[in-house]
Amino acid sequence: MNKIIRNSYIVLFAFALQCCTYSHSSNIPKSNSMDNAKNNPVYSRNDSSKVNLSNDEWKKILPRDIYEVARGKGTERPWSSAYENSHEIGTYYCAVCGNPLFRSNTKFESGCGWPSFYEPVSKESIIYDTDNSFGMERTEVMCGRCKSHLGHVFKDGPPPTGLRYCINGVVLDFEKAKAAGVKYDAEKKNPS
Repeated sequence: MNKIIRNSYIVLFAFALQCCTYSHSSNIPKSNSMDNAKNNPVYSRNDSSKVNLSNDEWKKILPRDIYEVARGKGTERPWSSAYENSHEIGTYYCAVCGNPLFRSNTKFESGCGWPSFYEPVSKESIIYDTDNSFGMERTEVMCGRCKSHLGHVFKDGPPPTGLRYCINGVVLDFEKAKAAGVKYDAEKKNPS
């Protein structure tokens, strides 16, 4: 009987691990969010009006890798995002619609494999929903403007909020702060 229970736990653990590391096909080319912005009529970093398009309309606009995560509620492989280890100063935007989501000064090293933040830009930039997929109860975070899936939020983050917004890097777009960008580039060229 103990063997059955132990083996059941092993199978359950393996299934949970598979779910956590789910990724869309690795042969899908990664898109450049800035290229996406040029081909996306709703992408704007200035317009805060809500965007309501059908998934069929999004499929025509978005690159496949972004669509799979943002509209299909997928998850990119852990440690595959260029933003995971980025320390540049600036703002992270929704790669789908251009909505400002997080500032770089709220980003922290969580070790989970995805870019992590402890606070969104504003209360309106993110919306929340209960996610009971894969037999787990989690809180899904979506873009407050276009309702695209971004990731999940957990209550194991650092002060001051105690929250960890675990975000798929493929649905993020980044703009380096102008003054900080000049300083960062200079330090990169002449490290002390």
